[in-house]
Amino acid sequence: MSNNLDLKKGLDIPIKGAAAPEVIKSVAPGIVAVKPTDFKGFVPRLLVKEGDTVLAGSPVMADKQKPEILLTAPVSGTVQQIVRGEKRKLLAVLIKADETPRYTDFGAKIPETAEAVKKLLLESGLWVSLVQRPYGIVANPSDTPKAIFISSFSTAPLAADTDFTLGDSLADIQAGVNALAKIATVHLSINRKVESSTPFHKVENAVLHVVSGPHPAGNVGVQISHISPVCKGEIVWTVSPLHVAALGHVINSGKLDLVRKVAVTGPAAEKTGYVVALPGTPVSEITKVEGDVRVVGGNVLDGCLLAPDSYLGFFDDQITLLREGREREWFGWAKPFRPKVHSSSWCYFSWLTPSKKYDMDTNLHGGPRAFVQTKCFEDVTPMDIFPIYLIKACLAGDIEKMEKFGIYEVIPEDLALCDYVDPSKNEIQAIIQKGIDLMIKEMA
Repeated sequence: MSNNLDLKKGLDIPIKGAAAPEVIKSVAPGIVAVKPTDFKGFVPRLLVKEGDTVLAGSPVMADKQKPEILLTAPVSGTVQQIVRGEKRKLLAVLIKADETPRYTDFGAKIPETAEAVKKLLLESGLWVSLVQRPYGIVANPSDTPKAIFISSFSTAPLAADTDFTLGDSLADIQAGVNALAKIATVHLSINRKVESSTPFHKVENAVLHVVSGPHPAGNVGVQISHISPVCKGEIVWTVSPLHVAALGHVINSGKLDLVRKVAVTGPAAEKTGYVVALPGTPVSEITKVEGDVRVVGGNVLDGCLLAPDSYLGFFDDQITLLREGREREWFGWAKPFRPKVHSSSWCYFSWLTPSKKYDMDTNLHGGPRAFVQTKCFEDVTPMDIFPIYLIKACLAGDIEKMEKFGIYEVIPEDLALCDYVDPSKNEIQAIIQKGIDLMIKEMA
């Protein structure tokens, strides 16, 4: 086990539109959505109907296979609509929020045992914030992980600054870490660049790791692979510092409060900065979207597409706005000089201006083509795996080779940079997710 990780492989994406470290507004939404689609492995069963009154922290849905796992309301109010999609798939429960919030009282007390911590996580609805490795699914309450991992920072493009968003929540974070430590050893990673100034270096009751390097050094999966790799038959849990703070707030106050500072970022953002909002808040209330703009929940590498009339995800603390790149470029790659285009290789002259930020859009500059085997995937994957062979095993549906080449250690976000650097323009994350889905189906 290493307490200092100095990672060399990876790539920082030089994109314009970082969030200014200021709160530009606070949103008190009229409608809030509870979306079961935010949670992989969660099969929802409704516990409410239209017209029901709910409190912040009261159950709205339960998992069909594990009914003790609940989704709870982030606000108090009245259930206005049950939204369903094809084949009556449950997409969201819309709650009309009260002007004055009312909360379920979980009792402000410190849980003394691991079972008491699990019970509090389940009752408050925060259990779904625990993500199991392998597979990146909601953790099983009957399991005991070998460790719990928290990354206190993100190196993703334009990611929210957790020192800014959670710097005043140290007491709640400490209470959350203390509780999780009753279940398993907690590993907390901090950024070497801010090692002395980050409030996270004051956290006790956890094994601290100082990490440096380009993206994806901040990914918890990359950190796990260097600290305590996941082997077949082993389980670890991960949780974001955002939800550690939420757990600590329940312990300290007895109330579920999921309010967060959301970074509004991207080249197409009218104004960057932070918006105080709840998960499930309409995107239109968080940021203004005009023209031919793509809205991404999260970062540009592994975020999900949001329609302008959709809602902020449970795990999201960032929204990125990008112009849709629909125009065709004369001569394309054959141009000898493309000063407005960034390249991860030395094909163009972007390597001469390493500090330049680019006004990137969604243009792929071409379509999928034959799968070319190059060294580019290995150069941006700081893990002890063979990404090209893992990707091919997932394409072939070969479970034995997927196990051999590291399927237990990754989820799609860990190979998101492979999407960016792939000369064949394949959707690498989708391929990895297809492999994971096959593993869940065949190995369950």
